[in-house]
Amino acid sequence: MAEVLKMESPASNASCTICHAPFQTVPANQQLNPLDHTAGVSCESCHAPAENWLRRHTRPDFTHEDRVAAGLRDLKNLYVRASSCVACHQNISSNLLAAGHPELIFELDGQGVSEPKHWRESTHWNGAQTWLVGQAVALREMSWELSKAPKDEKLRHKWNGLLWVLEQVSGAMDFPAFNISGVESDFAQAAQQRSDELARKVSGMNWSPGLTQKILSSLAGASGDFKTKDLAQAVLARRAERLVLGLDRLVVASDKKLKLALDSELNGLYSLIQSLPDFNPSKFADALEKFRLKQQELR
Repeated sequence: MAEVLKMESPASNASCTICHAPFQTVPANQQLNPLDHTAGVSCESCHAPAENWLRRHTRPDFTHEDRVAAGLRDLKNLYVRASSCVACHQNISSNLLAAGHPELIFELDGQGVSEPKHWRESTHWNGAQTWLVGQAVALREMSWELSKAPKDEKLRHKWNGLLWVLEQVSGAMDFPAFNISGVESDFAQAAQQRSDELARKVSGMNWSPGLTQKILSSLAGASGDFKTKDLAQAVLARRAERLVLGLDRLVVASDKKLKLALDSELNGLYSLIQSLPDFNPSKFADALEKFRLKQQELR
């Protein structure tokens, strides 16, 4: 990628180091030891500059509120967490993508589970809620990108796929609906604002198991949307991609027994989105209906 982009040194180029080695921006005269570009991210990459909270943050009498007041980023807040993570876990410039950088799909709950656990979740934490806040923030960022590049066809397809999933969720939760009838830059800007409002609202909710099941049933019942002849195969593929990721996190958030019972159906859906160019909407619709019937049987 560095050769394609004519970078002299990716280890010192901000396009790479901003996510992979952010300490490279620290001036040499402020470094105790020479920085190793392979060290990657540090605590401060996620938790913000530590000068005012590092010495005290492990003290039992130093509350979370005290830490936040001292400058620690409030990652207990799901909206803040999603907005902090999405910067590196989704936002990739078009020139990096064109040079071969892998496409990133931001999914807050699954990525949080895979992170070595060094924190305690609050008593009201829920994986389904975390997933939804992350998806709303992902759409906000994608809408911002689309408003700047409305002719980017691949971005439009990705945006449409995520927007469609959040439409299904909004309907299940009786939230004001998005209007997905266009992709003009002014509409993308409106979607940016709407998705940010959704992320903030969901992050402050008291989540319930019933809400998880309601959203799961809504998404599982969307097989008819993949039988339409009015949308391009590439758009339907992106919808399926986001849908399956959502079903997975919602099932995991439900209970272990449901996850085990639906494992075969989920794996079948995953297999159908492994190659988006070869995506078959009809086969996916049948597999999704099979998932719905099994999920309904287990309720």
